Amino acid sequence: MSKFEQQNYTKRKSIFPMGGNRGCKISLEAPLLPPFESRPDRVGRYLKKYMKNFAFDEFSKGFISTAPGLDFMTGVPIPLRKEDLDHFKGGEGLKLPVISENMAWVMAIDPSFEYVPQYVRFMNHFFKQKLIDGLVKEGRDEAERGDYDHAIIHFRAALILKPDGLHSMYSYARACREKYLAGEDETLIGNFKAESMEYFELLNEVHPRFAQAYYYLGYAYLNMGLYQKAHFTWKEFLKRSTHPKDKKEINERLKQIEQPIAIERGYNEVLAGRWEVGIGILEPFLETNFKTWWPLSYYLGVAYSRTGQNSHAIASFKRTLGINGSHVESMTELADIYAKSNDKENEKKYREKALLITSEGNAASVDQELEITE
Repeated sequence: MSKFEQQNYTKRKSIFPMGGNRGCKISLEAPLLPPFESRPDRVGRYLKKYMKNFAFDEFSKGFISTAPGLDFMTGVPIPLRKEDLDHFKGGEGLKLPVISENMAWVMAIDPSFEYVPQYVRFMNHFFKQKLIDGLVKEGRDEAERGDYDHAIIHFRAALILKPDGLHSMYSYARACREKYLAGEDETLIGNFKAESMEYFELLNEVHPRFAQAYYYLGYAYLNMGLYQKAHFTWKEFLKRSTHPKDKKEINERLKQIEQPIAIERGYNEVLAGRWEVGIGILEPFLETNFKTWWPLSYYLGVAYSRTGQNSHAIASFKRTLGINGSHVESMTELADIYAKSNDKENEKKYREKALLITSEGNAASVDQELEITE
């Protein structure tokens, strides 16, 4: 089975009111989502390099006059690859699918491009839904080959044509996911991860019967340390999935995160200012394998500090730093405790350490991923 093969689904009624098509480009049915190009674009910057493959020309007046209904293309720049230039003779020498493919690339690379509305109208004039199907198929084939940039471009073009298409949304979320999993640059990983997660979440809203979105979204929440959200999302997956192998895998994952869910509950109690409750939940985990999980010690340290148990707090924050030596929050907490006891030497020591780490850009987040992978 292809990695990007889809499941059957039942589409729900549009959430937009009846009347008008609210910007739908291909289908007469109102889309469930606003136009793709109206969204903040996290990943377009990584695709701009492909614009250099295109030059621009225009349809001749003669060609437009012989093609009924194409007056709107007068003066519109037509994207051409270098190999297309010799064949482009006012439109007659280049097949329409080639022109549409080029348009799809340009508008997917830059959805804010001035002539996207004309490109969409041109594609709809000649191809309608068949073009979306073709773009998604091309994207899937490219994703199977590991060519995620080109796959993402094709899926983005399909989403511009129809922003709520299940197969376009799912494939785009999957391709963005594969892109960040293969990435090394932290900014790139963060942008593609956010884009992937948003589309899995949108899938759950727009196509709630589609099980695989819950599968991947659960892993996304897991790797952000959001264990309760992962638990809820995977429970929804189990309700909807018909694949025994996947269901068995997720049932195993749910067992694995039972203790992290309890720890997360303890974190939340601490964050809510219920210090004693948080201590009661978290302390027992110091006798388990989670004792080396530094956020456990950090949040315990916060709770101890707020309840006046400074010796326990100091021990907890030092234990945190023994596991994660660049955790600035623990250094700051220690400095504050030492300041209250007028221990200027240790206060200075930890404030200087925190400043050094922060200035070098190596500060650690209070989140920690649980090492559970697919």
